[in-house]
Amino acid sequence: MTSKEVVSGRVLLRVTGQPPPERADAARNRQALLTAARRITVGCGVDALSMDRVAGEAGVGVGTVYRRFGDRGGLLYALLDEGEREFQAAFLSGPPPLGPGAPPAARVRAFLHACVDLLESEGDLHAYAEAQSPKSRYRSGAHWARRAHLVALLGVVRPGDHTVDAVYVADALLAAVGAGLVLHQRRDLGFSVERVKDGLDQLLEGVAPSEGLH
Repeated sequence: MTSKEVVSGRVLLRVTGQPPPERADAARNRQALLTAARRITVGCGVDALSMDRVAGEAGVGVGTVYRRFGDRGGLLYALLDEGEREFQAAFLSGPPPLGPGAPPAARVRAFLHACVDLLESEGDLHAYAEAQSPKSRYRSGAHWARRAHLVALLGVVRPGDHTVDAVYVADALLAAVGAGLVLHQRRDLGFSVERVKDGLDQLLEGVAPSEGLH
Protein backbone atom coordinates (compact mmCIF):
# COMPACT_ATOMS: atom_id res chain seq x y z
CA MET A 1 0.00 0.00 0.00
CA THR A 2 1.29 3.46 -0.89
CA SER A 3 0.57 7.10 -0.18
CA LYS A 4 1.07 10.06 -2.51
CA GLU A 5 3.32 13.06 -2.19
CA VAL A 6 3.55 15.92 -4.70
CA VAL A 7 7.07 17.27 -5.26
CA SER A 8 7.80 19.87 -7.95
CA GLY A 9 4.60 19.02 -9.78
CA ARG A 10 5.29 15.27 -9.79
CA VAL A 11 3.38 12.66 -7.83
CA LEU A 12 5.67 10.35 -5.87
CA LEU A 13 4.46 7.10 -4.36
CA ARG A 14 5.69 6.28 -0.88
CA VAL A 15 5.27 2.95 0.92
CA THR A 16 2.87 3.35 3.83
CA GLY A 17 4.63 3.07 7.16
CA GLN A 18 7.97 4.17 5.77
CA PRO A 19 9.48 7.51 6.86
CA PRO A 20 9.35 10.31 4.29
CA PRO A 21 12.49 10.93 2.24
CA GLU A 22 15.08 12.86 4.21
CA ARG A 23 15.93 16.38 3.05
CA ALA A 24 19.48 16.83 1.82
CA ASP A 25 20.38 19.28 4.59
CA ALA A 26 18.87 17.02 7.24
CA ALA A 27 20.82 14.06 5.85
CA ARG A 28 24.06 16.06 5.98
CA ASN A 29 23.40 17.09 9.58
CA ARG A 30 22.61 13.53 10.57
CA GLN A 31 25.79 12.27 8.93
CA ALA A 32 27.87 14.95 10.67
CA LEU A 33 26.50 13.88 14.04
CA LEU A 34 27.10 10.19 13.32
CA THR A 35 30.64 10.93 12.14
CA ALA A 36 31.32 12.81 15.38
CA ALA A 37 29.83 9.97 17.45
CA ARG A 38 31.92 7.39 15.61
CA ARG A 39 35.11 9.37 16.22
CA ILE A 40 34.34 9.36 19.94
CA THR A 41 33.50 5.65 20.17
CA VAL A 42 36.49 4.56 18.08
CA GLY A 43 38.90 6.81 19.94
CA CYS A 44 37.59 6.56 23.50
CA GLY A 45 35.06 3.72 23.64
CA VAL A 46 31.29 3.53 23.96
CA ASP A 47 31.32 4.62 27.60
CA ALA A 48 32.76 7.99 26.54
CA LEU A 49 29.82 8.71 24.25
CA SER A 50 27.40 11.33 25.52
CA MET A 51 24.93 13.64 23.82
CA ASP A 52 26.85 16.69 25.09
CA ARG A 53 30.14 15.39 23.74
CA VAL A 54 28.69 14.60 20.33
CA ALA A 55 27.17 18.08 20.16
CA GLY A 56 30.53 19.67 20.99
CA GLU A 57 32.39 17.49 18.51
CA ALA A 58 29.91 18.33 15.74
CA GLY A 59 29.67 22.01 16.66
CA VAL A 60 25.91 22.05 17.26
CA GLY A 61 23.62 22.55 20.25
CA VAL A 62 22.89 19.48 22.34
CA GLY A 63 19.16 19.98 21.64
CA THR A 64 19.85 19.16 18.01
CA VAL A 65 21.31 15.81 18.98
CA TYR A 66 18.33 14.98 21.21
CA ARG A 67 15.83 15.98 18.52
CA ARG A 68 17.63 13.83 16.00
CA PHE A 69 18.17 10.65 18.03
CA GLY A 70 15.97 10.93 21.12
CA ASP A 71 18.50 9.68 23.63
CA ARG A 72 21.91 8.03 23.93
CA GLY A 73 20.46 4.62 23.12
CA GLY A 74 18.92 5.96 19.92
CA LEU A 75 22.27 7.43 18.91
CA LEU A 76 24.06 4.13 19.54
CA TYR A 77 21.53 2.19 17.49
CA ALA A 78 21.82 4.74 14.67
CA LEU A 79 25.58 4.12 14.63
CA LEU A 80 24.97 0.38 14.50
CA ASP A 81 22.46 0.76 11.69
CA GLU A 82 24.87 2.81 9.59
CA GLY A 83 27.66 0.28 10.03
CA GLU A 84 25.36 -2.62 9.26
CA ARG A 85 24.13 -1.02 6.04
CA GLU A 86 27.72 -0.64 4.85
CA PHE A 87 28.51 -4.24 5.81
CA GLN A 88 25.44 -5.61 4.03
CA ALA A 89 26.32 -3.65 0.89
CA ALA A 90 29.80 -5.21 0.99
CA PHE A 91 28.68 -8.83 1.26
CA LEU A 92 25.69 -8.49 -1.07
CA SER A 93 27.18 -6.43 -3.90
CA GLY A 94 30.80 -5.59 -3.07
CA PRO A 95 33.93 -7.04 -4.64
CA PRO A 96 34.83 -10.73 -4.16
CA PRO A 97 35.56 -12.78 -2.19
CA LEU A 98 33.15 -11.12 0.28
CA GLY A 99 30.82 -10.06 -2.53
CA PRO A 100 29.60 -11.95 -5.61
CA GLY A 101 32.11 -13.54 -7.98
CA ALA A 102 33.95 -15.97 -5.68
CA PRO A 103 33.08 -19.63 -4.93
CA PRO A 104 30.42 -19.92 -2.21
CA ALA A 105 32.77 -21.51 0.34
CA ALA A 106 35.26 -18.68 -0.16
CA ARG A 107 32.48 -16.16 0.35
CA VAL A 108 31.42 -17.80 3.61
CA ARG A 109 35.01 -17.69 4.86
CA ALA A 110 35.38 -14.04 3.81
CA PHE A 111 32.08 -13.20 5.50
CA LEU A 112 33.16 -14.72 8.83
CA HIS A 113 36.52 -12.97 8.67
CA ALA A 114 34.79 -9.68 7.85
CA CYS A 115 32.56 -10.11 10.92
CA VAL A 116 35.68 -10.37 13.08
CA ASP A 117 37.19 -7.29 11.43
CA LEU A 118 33.96 -5.36 12.01
CA LEU A 119 34.03 -6.24 15.70
CA GLU A 120 37.58 -4.92 15.93
CA SER A 121 36.26 -1.43 15.22
CA GLU A 122 32.63 -1.66 16.39
CA GLY A 123 32.68 -4.47 18.93
CA ASP A 124 31.56 -2.32 21.86
CA LEU A 125 28.55 -1.08 19.91
CA HIS A 126 27.47 -4.61 19.04
CA ALA A 127 28.08 -5.81 22.59
CA TYR A 128 25.91 -2.94 23.85
CA ALA A 129 23.07 -3.98 21.54
CA GLU A 130 23.36 -7.63 22.58
CA ALA A 131 23.30 -6.71 26.27
CA GLN A 132 20.25 -4.45 25.94
CA SER A 133 18.06 -7.19 24.52
CA PRO A 134 19.76 -10.60 24.25
CA LYS A 135 16.71 -12.38 22.78
CA SER A 136 15.63 -9.76 20.27
CA ARG A 137 19.03 -9.77 18.58
CA TYR A 138 17.87 -12.99 16.87
CA ARG A 139 14.78 -11.22 15.56
CA SER A 140 16.56 -8.14 14.27
CA GLY A 141 16.68 -7.33 10.58
CA ALA A 142 20.48 -7.35 10.65
CA HIS A 143 20.61 -10.88 12.08
CA TRP A 144 18.08 -12.19 9.56
CA ALA A 145 19.95 -10.62 6.66
CA ARG A 146 23.22 -12.23 7.75
CA ARG A 147 21.52 -15.56 8.40
CA ALA A 148 19.76 -15.61 5.01
CA HIS A 149 23.06 -14.78 3.31
CA LEU A 150 24.87 -17.68 4.98
CA VAL A 151 22.01 -20.12 4.41
CA ALA A 152 21.98 -19.28 0.68
CA LEU A 153 25.75 -19.77 0.36
CA LEU A 154 25.89 -22.93 2.45
CA GLY A 155 23.07 -24.40 0.38
CA VAL A 156 25.28 -24.37 -2.72
CA VAL A 157 28.63 -25.20 -1.13
CA ARG A 158 27.92 -28.91 -1.65
CA PRO A 159 25.01 -29.12 -4.11
CA GLY A 160 22.87 -32.21 -3.69
CA ASP A 161 24.41 -33.09 -0.32
CA HIS A 162 21.39 -33.14 1.97
CA THR A 163 23.48 -34.06 5.02
CA VAL A 164 24.39 -30.39 5.50
CA ASP A 165 21.77 -28.54 7.55
CA ALA A 166 22.43 -25.05 6.16
CA VAL A 167 20.06 -23.34 8.58
CA TYR A 168 21.60 -24.90 11.69
CA VAL A 169 25.16 -24.36 10.47
CA ALA A 170 24.40 -20.71 9.66
CA ASP A 171 23.12 -20.16 13.20
CA ALA A 172 26.16 -21.90 14.68
CA LEU A 173 28.59 -19.83 12.61
CA LEU A 174 26.82 -16.58 13.53
CA ALA A 175 27.04 -17.53 17.20
CA ALA A 176 30.80 -17.95 16.75
CA VAL A 177 31.11 -14.35 15.53
CA GLY A 178 28.81 -12.84 18.17
CA ALA A 179 30.21 -9.73 19.82
CA GLY A 180 30.19 -11.18 23.32
CA LEU A 181 32.22 -14.25 22.39
CA VAL A 182 34.70 -12.56 20.07
CA LEU A 183 35.38 -9.71 22.52
CA HIS A 184 35.87 -12.27 25.30
CA GLN A 185 38.37 -14.15 23.13
CA ARG A 186 40.21 -11.00 22.16
CA ARG A 187 40.26 -9.13 25.46
CA ASP A 188 39.95 -11.75 28.20
CA LEU A 189 41.69 -14.73 26.62
CA GLY A 190 44.22 -12.71 24.64
CA PHE A 191 43.48 -14.39 21.30
CA SER A 192 44.91 -12.61 18.28
CA VAL A 193 42.66 -11.74 15.35
CA GLU A 194 44.51 -14.39 13.34
CA ARG A 195 43.77 -17.05 15.96
CA VAL A 196 40.07 -16.20 15.95
CA LYS A 197 39.96 -16.38 12.16
CA ASP A 198 41.92 -19.65 12.10
CA GLY A 199 39.42 -21.13 14.55
CA LEU A 200 36.55 -20.08 12.31
CA ASP A 201 38.29 -21.72 9.36
CA GLN A 202 38.48 -24.95 11.36
CA LEU A 203 34.75 -24.79 12.08
CA LEU A 204 34.04 -24.15 8.42
CA GLU A 205 36.22 -27.04 7.27
CA GLY A 206 33.56 -29.55 8.28
CA VAL A 207 30.99 -28.19 5.81
CA ALA A 208 33.20 -26.36 3.31
CA PRO A 209 36.56 -28.13 2.88
CA SER A 210 39.48 -25.81 2.12
CA GLU A 211 39.83 -27.13 -1.43
CA GLY A 212 36.46 -25.53 -2.13
CA LEU A 213 37.63 -22.09 -1.09
CA HIS A 214 39.47 -21.36 -4.34
